[in-house]
Amino acid sequence: FDYPLQKYAQQGEVESCTRRKVKRLLSFQRYCHASRLLRGLVAHSPGSMHLLDDNYLGQAGHMLSKVSTWNFDIFLFDRLTNGNSLVTLMCHLFNVYDLVHHFQLDMVKLHRFLGMVQEDYHSQNPYHNAVHAADVTQAMYCYLKEAKLAEQLSPLDIFLGLMAAAAHDVDHPGVNQPFLIKTQHHLASLYQNTSVLESHHWRSTVGMLRESGLLSHLPPDMSQDIEQQLGSLILATDISRQNEFLLSFREHLDNQSLDLQLASHRHFILQIALKCADVCNPCRVWELSRQWSDRVCEEFYRQGDLERKFDLEISPLCDQQTDSVPMSIYNETFLCILN
Repeated sequence: FDYPLQKYAQQGEVESCTRRKVKRLLSFQRYCHASRLLRGLVAHSPGSMHLLDDNYLGQAGHMLSKVSTWNFDIFLFDRLTNGNSLVTLMCHLFNVYDLVHHFQLDMVKLHRFLGMVQEDYHSQNPYHNAVHAADVTQAMYCYLKEAKLAEQLSPLDIFLGLMAAAAHDVDHPGVNQPFLIKTQHHLASLYQNTSVLESHHWRSTVGMLRESGLLSHLPPDMSQDIEQQLGSLILATDISRQNEFLLSFREHLDNQSLDLQLASHRHFILQIALKCADVCNPCRVWELSRQWSDRVCEEFYRQGDLERKFDLEISPLCDQQTDSVPMSIYNETFLCILN
């Protein structure tokens, strides 16, 4: 567990670790830290700068020709890209939509930003890691390809949808919001116990956008609008807001009031699409769905073990001593909760 447990760790360690984290999280000026100027580039091999060239990818490039299919195997793709599935996928999709040209993006800055995002996912998390982010991004692409939506989307809509999908869980600690609240984690205090993780994912994304300078060439009002819209999309993934979005969506459907020529309605559909992409893995083919179920159970059980260790009430679905259930039943329970 990468975050300090303030209530239980030794006081000196807590203060030191907390200072480092607060310094990192409270400010959008992370780019001022000279020691991190090369972050996002140094973690990759020299060949990574050629990720926009599909010929370079070999078998991974062949897989990308089928990236719009629902049964895309993100686990195999991650192995073929040597753990760079998120960066590789995003570069490919930016090519598909010609977003680099449309927004006049600097390719070095783009690679740096995507490398930073991928790096800030915790590989030790069984579920909330960069492979999950890549899986959600691929699902989002499938939704963006739906004919009725695709014909109405602007380049900005597509840019926002892909960026939000890629960064929606960045720097996830591998535990849920109630755990952060009951351990008095500094993130819970910072965001006042409301959409704690989602707020952190968004603010971290904004920090990386500014650190990389990806949008620095755009007019300030446009870059600020992009940051705010990314926040609206990422915050929509808060599962506690499920009823809010379901009711609004059903109302639109019942009244046939969705008008995709309106930017606000397209943004709402992007929120719905991201929410669906975030939790769609039980709807994948069994070979993929089973792996995701195993991973999310392992992550939940790790949290339960921490709660047991510190004599806390064990959260639902997190007690591996009592909650072991067949994966099919687990998936069914999860989908029922969402509905």
